[in-house]
Amino acid sequence: MNTFTAKWNYPTNIRFGVGRIAELPAACREFSILRPLLVTDPGFAKLPVLDSIVQSLRTAGLGVAVFSDVQGNPIEANVTAGVQVYRDGRHDGVIAIGGGSALDAGKSIALMSGQKRPIFDFEDREDWFTRIDVAGMAPVIAVPTTAGTGSEVGRAAVITDVKDHTKKIIFHPRMMPVIVIADPELTVGLPAHVTAATGMDALSHNLEAYCAPGFHPLADGIAVEGMRLVHDYLPRACENGADIEARANMLVASSMGATAFQKGLGAMHSMSHPCSANVNTHHGLTNAVVMPYVLLFNRNAIEDRIARLAAYLGLPKPGFDSFLDWVLTLRSRIGIVNTLAELKIPETHIRTLSEQAYLDPSTSSNPIAVKAADFEVMFRNAIRGNL
Repeated sequence: MNTFTAKWNYPTNIRFGVGRIAELPAACREFSILRPLLVTDPGFAKLPVLDSIVQSLRTAGLGVAVFSDVQGNPIEANVTAGVQVYRDGRHDGVIAIGGGSALDAGKSIALMSGQKRPIFDFEDREDWFTRIDVAGMAPVIAVPTTAGTGSEVGRAAVITDVKDHTKKIIFHPRMMPVIVIADPELTVGLPAHVTAATGMDALSHNLEAYCAPGFHPLADGIAVEGMRLVHDYLPRACENGADIEARANMLVASSMGATAFQKGLGAMHSMSHPCSANVNTHHGLTNAVVMPYVLLFNRNAIEDRIARLAAYLGLPKPGFDSFLDWVLTLRSRIGIVNTLAELKIPETHIRTLSEQAYLDPSTSSNPIAVKAADFEVMFRNAIRGNL
């Protein structure tokens, strides 16, 4: 096999900068979205800024409606309800505004607005995406309000299947938003603990993409610079939420992580997904907690790569140990808990979580092959805090 053969895809039209949310009405018209359905989460729906955005759309003559029945870990029922609102209102496009849950729900509603098959028929397996009726997909404009998932530059969405308590990746290349409006001012109101959890999610995306095997120097370069931005700006964003420079750079780091992880993810996400699906933990926070345990498991395969990263970050005595120390110090500094037990995950769940983690799509791109028994060890260590 030729290891220097690859297929690379990179993201969409991104309009980045303070105040660029004002361009949203024009962006809708650019793509002939005259009756947008604005999809967000219940928290953002209560904020005055959403009223301002909706009013700007209506002033521009656009027939906007708001749908906000979206859980923190979106489920099929959220998508189904949104599709019904979309069809009843005869909408012609989706504006997804919020964190990862709102963006994933919005992209899924746009996908399902013209489909006849159930959403999980489009899970990211084999060539299942070819089942999608492309003509039935609606355009999406994405507006991130957190700096973590990077879903605004993704061609997929993660939806929880409540039947088996698993997170499933729904994929189609055209799920990529047609425009991203990345306005750092929209992230200024994030509480410190949300800033920390989402920021660590951005770190996990860049880190796992960088460590994933395979030939993708474009992703590697983006991931390394994304981690430098996290190193330099996440503590500042947590300590002073009004620091617009820090907010802006974290928003960039988030998009960079999701751009890079087309190369692959790894066991951090394999462990986080079943925790969120079974116990409803915050995805980014769970990634942050399991991060050092997965790093240690992968050490033999990634040590040289992490040493180069540590040097780029300017860490003292750059190497694997200095990078691990930085991760642990960063978590402590920004208030991330140390164990899964602190996220209310009991040891009685280990077998179920490990079996689901083993089957998670992210497992296949972990730097070291992982068995269910390996996940049991990592989950036990992460619950007990054994490093």
